[in-house]
Amino acid sequence: MLESAKRAGNRIIGRPEETVTTISTETYLKSLVKDPRHEVVNYFTSLFPILGWITRYNFGWLTGDLIAGLTVGMVLVPQGMSYAQLATLPPQYGLYSSFVGVLVYCFFATSKDVSIGPVAVMSLTVAEIISAVDSEHPGKWASPLIATTLAFVCGFIVLGIGLLRLGWLVEFIPTPAVSGFMTGSAINIVAGQVPGLMGITGFNTRAATYEVIINTLKGLPGTTLDAAWGLTGLFALYAIRIICDQFSKHYPNRSRLFFFISVTRNAFVVIVLTLAAWLYCRDHKTASGKYPIKILQTVPAGFQNVGPPVINSELVNALAPHIPVATIILLLEHIAIAKSFGRVNSYKINPNQELIAIGVTNTLGTLFHAYPATGSFSRSALKSKSGVRTPLAGVITAMVVVVALYGLTPAFYWIPNAGLSAVIIHAVADLVASPSQAYSYWRVSPLEFIIWLAAVLVTVFSSIENGIYTSIAASFALLLVRIAHPRGYFVGKVTLSRNSRESREVFVPLRKDGVTNQYIKVHPPAPGVIVYRFEESYLYPNCSLVNSVLVDYVKENMRRGIDFSSIRLADRPWNDPGPTRGNSQDAEAANNERPVLHAIVLDFSGVSHIDTTAVQALIDTRNEVQRWANHPVEFHFATILSPWIRRALVAAGFGIGTPASDLPNEIAPVVPYRGGRREKWWDDASSIEDIEAHGETLPPTSGEVPIVPIETPFFHFDLTSAVRAAEAGVEKSGERAETPPAKYI
Repeated sequence: MLESAKRAGNRIIGRPEETVTTISTETYLKSLVKDPRHEVVNYFTSLFPILGWITRYNFGWLTGDLIAGLTVGMVLVPQGMSYAQLATLPPQYGLYSSFVGVLVYCFFATSKDVSIGPVAVMSLTVAEIISAVDSEHPGKWASPLIATTLAFVCGFIVLGIGLLRLGWLVEFIPTPAVSGFMTGSAINIVAGQVPGLMGITGFNTRAATYEVIINTLKGLPGTTLDAAWGLTGLFALYAIRIICDQFSKHYPNRSRLFFFISVTRNAFVVIVLTLAAWLYCRDHKTASGKYPIKILQTVPAGFQNVGPPVINSELVNALAPHIPVATIILLLEHIAIAKSFGRVNSYKINPNQELIAIGVTNTLGTLFHAYPATGSFSRSALKSKSGVRTPLAGVITAMVVVVALYGLTPAFYWIPNAGLSAVIIHAVADLVASPSQAYSYWRVSPLEFIIWLAAVLVTVFSSIENGIYTSIAASFALLLVRIAHPRGYFVGKVTLSRNSRESREVFVPLRKDGVTNQYIKVHPPAPGVIVYRFEESYLYPNCSLVNSVLVDYVKENMRRGIDFSSIRLADRPWNDPGPTRGNSQDAEAANNERPVLHAIVLDFSGVSHIDTTAVQALIDTRNEVQRWANHPVEFHFATILSPWIRRALVAAGFGIGTPASDLPNEIAPVVPYRGGRREKWWDDASSIEDIEAHGETLPPTSGEVPIVPIETPFFHFDLTSAVRAAEAGVEKSGERAETPPAKYI
């Protein structure tokens, strides 16, 4: 009873009674999860990479971490306050973000070099978001609350992406796109900080870059005394760096000393400018309490109002349109920096774990009223060059920030704003792509260079948000075009010989492709055999194009099996009338000079995936070429990489030598056609069994056992065996002297 029901069910779904052994879904699922309990334990332990190295911590590592932590801390304190001002927040919020970033990251990090905290691009984005929300809801929420809520929401999203192991989504955005909006953002930031450096006011410094530059030039006559501190500080920062670099080249034995002198330049310049501001301003305070230059003034000591974040649902709704761009910046900037330093220092990061680190940092940071933080390129480079050994250096840096918050805030009162603008310009200018870097994009891929240039221009002339969306949209468009228009070649043979005894055949494109030597002669396959190499996965966006390429090549180069001269015009198909009466004899003579199509060999070595639509397109190709040839045509497949590709091809009747009359016209029709039995359009004398009997050879063997199962004789281990099998069929069967009678559906 059970067997009868099973057979009835198989008949309903159309399952053949004799099936070829292929991979099953059950086997695939079992291969994914072999030990669920072990997988769960590994998942939770992987959330805390610190457990993998903290037990091996030693004093040698502590020395490197101590030096690197102190060095980064001296840079982080002035940069943190500077970036907070860039984000239109009080300076202490930059220190809050700095503390949480470096402290929390060490527990979740897979990179020893990355330093998390306030960064220029994110700070400018926060400033734009605060401005946008405040313009829509004037005075409803304070700037720190908007920034903290943004950090919580973005951190929660990034944390979710990391926990769900969706970090591969970041890979869809290529390096030129990231570099493009980073370069545009850096130009935007520098242009916006120049007015502060010069003491020029009276216009919006967060407008489009070209507007800021124009207004800055107009405001040059109104330059104030702040320029004395700003320009002096900027000059000193670059002078110290250049002098130390030159001394390091001339005195390589003392390069380490000059390196540490160079990295302290931020703290040194800020201290000197602060002393100068204190000496000058303390005696020049006006009756209204103003000073002749802009200074930070009061910076609250310690952590203020530490506690659970206040998340307002209405504020979250107001932030909703801006959350995607902020989240993308958190993702891209950090992952790009972590991968870069992983390559430089020969270790591999885990993108999913890095996203978890960013998510936890920003989520927990809201307890300290921190604003969004991510990886900093300049501080990460500094940390790496300082000889950091483990992520624990972040704890040392956090201690430096705590000391600054609780012990140095009275001195912060006199820090000139122009000096902080100099610090920002000096740090951000390095993010601008160099001409050699831009040229390398052009050399590698001109299309990606255009994406890079578009991202820069849109960011400069519009906004960071539009620049990011432009680069991402252009990258996706390029990816889709590449998938939908795959590269593929009809290939021929070249015999390579080392001596008279050793030789081998390789297959290269028939047409000159600029890769192989143009003077080498490529021999086409045996007449009647076509060899085509795929260079992309065979999927629904590109299958129709590949189908057209194959069918058009067959019609241009292979003999048509139907003699139109013996068919009346009324009996010819409407969409293929054949030659006219006037030139029918010439056309028929030209047609007879072409070889009879015997086999098509498809090299699947570049195909990693295939889908239902592509399989249907392959069936359509088979039907069209067999209708053109007016007899069955062999389809050989070489180097099938996946058992799922093999399963899909077998389901469509490929590889197993099924008689042509039993092959399906459709593998998965959108609307099933129930019009009756399929009619043959070839002669029974030209059956597929006849061609198989003469055309197929056994695949390569290893001892007595075939590499490819015998039940799929048209699937081959490599292209050489596939072509030999197809050509052997031509040699054995020979070309038929008579054309089979034509039959039309």
